[in-house]
Amino acid sequence: MNLAMIEAAAARMAGHVRRTPLLNAPLLDAAAGRRIFVKAECLQVTGSFKARGGWSAVSALSAEARSRGVIAYSSGNHAQGVAHAAAAHGAPCVILMPSDAPQVKIANTRAYGAEVVLYDRATQDRDAIGARLAAERGLTLIKPFDDPQVIAGQGTVGLELADQAAEAGIAKAPVLVCCGGGGLSAGIALALDARAPGLIVRTAEPAGFDDMARSLASGVRQRNAASTGSICDAILTPSPGDLTFPILQRLAGPGTVVTDDQALRAMALAFTHLRVVLEPGGAAALAAALFADDLPDTVIAVATGGNVDPATFATALERFA
Repeated sequence: MNLAMIEAAAARMAGHVRRTPLLNAPLLDAAAGRRIFVKAECLQVTGSFKARGGWSAVSALSAEARSRGVIAYSSGNHAQGVAHAAAAHGAPCVILMPSDAPQVKIANTRAYGAEVVLYDRATQDRDAIGARLAAERGLTLIKPFDDPQVIAGQGTVGLELADQAAEAGIAKAPVLVCCGGGGLSAGIALALDARAPGLIVRTAEPAGFDDMARSLASGVRQRNAASTGSICDAILTPSPGDLTFPILQRLAGPGTVVTDDQALRAMALAFTHLRVVLEPGGAAALAAALFADDLPDTVIAVATGGNVDPATFATALERFA
């Protein structure tokens, strides 16, 4: 993994994904007691940053591989990113999704033309199911985070951030990133290390599912004890990736951890002050920016997704707006 791969991914996706804005609001700063700049990937094609990695991976395949089709597993955002890219490239697409994924994500994935296969994430092994389907049908597996082309695609967020931070006069700041397996965090960290080394990635995870934070602290990859139990479904993964962890171990600062209530409150504040819609997992970095104690006066948070069920969004607004 290197900057050249990220730049190549950016060239392939030009005109197919959005350059999302870096937002700031004085009243949000006042609520946090620090300046917060929000990279609004919730406004991305398909509603999350996963459109970048999906496009990068599908567009990098040979024509023959695309004609056979692709398969991915995801709770919804990677699913939509891969399905969107596959549809645009005329590639058959199978998506393995947990049965408890938000219905809006399942519906949207099907709307992009993908075949959705549901599984029970508490009792079934998605890696094993995905490998079996890929072998049976001759499909190319596009992993959600431990794939070089996916990491390169997500790294394009970092290229944009380097330019946008410079425009805002920010030379040094933590960049809080919602983290599951670490594909986005690793890609951003690689891009910033080359383009804006004063901007340091710090991961944000839900309490009880902070495998990356614990891994960074211990120096050894840790696993989560449970697979469900947080509303932040988009960033619930068993453990850091084989590819992503070494990158973050080298380039990232310590991880941060937020509660589900803090994620809901961040959703409400984002809507109130920025007028953007976030899902719980996509709000984890903003929650850390708002509520963590060990942060400087200026921080950047990547708002990674906005694919939220209406009922969950209503709960956030009713409780905290």
